[in-house]
Amino acid sequence: MNVVPEGYHTVTPWMITAGHTAELIDFITEVFDAVELGRVGEAPDIGHAEVRIGDSVVMLFDRPDWPLTPAFLRLYVADDAEVLKRATERGATVVTEPTELFWGDRVSRFTDPFGNLWWVHQRVAEPTPEELNARMQDPAFIRAMAYVQGFSPLT
Repeated sequence: MNVVPEGYHTVTPWMITAGHTAELIDFITEVFDAVELGRVGEAPDIGHAEVRIGDSVVMLFDRPDWPLTPAFLRLYVADDAEVLKRATERGATVVTEPTELFWGDRVSRFTDPFGNLWWVHQRVAEPTPEELNARMQDPAFIRAMAYVQGFSPLT
């Protein structure tokens, strides 16, 4: 018997809203081409819902009396510019413009209209160990890392 059910991973994030889960599901399916797997209940009282983004399941539910608990999610995508465009068209706010970092990912961040922070990664380079060491010392990559780490959208 498998410890983890088929179609799931060891870690599955939960996203909680105060009556906006249906809209959050719409946002996720439109921005990330996610597939809604199902929901229990109707807006604004969805007791459980699941979407699949790529190969991962994200669970969601409404809980009006729950304290604000924004999710911080990191995703790898094939086209970061397209994802960022779709997100902003649907009310997201860009926190970090696409920035290539020393290990080969281009990273951007945005907050969705529900207060969640999304880290969007696209793999753009496969540096060798030698290139990786050189990139870690490169002032441009040092500045890029400082930029990506330098702002919290929740402060």
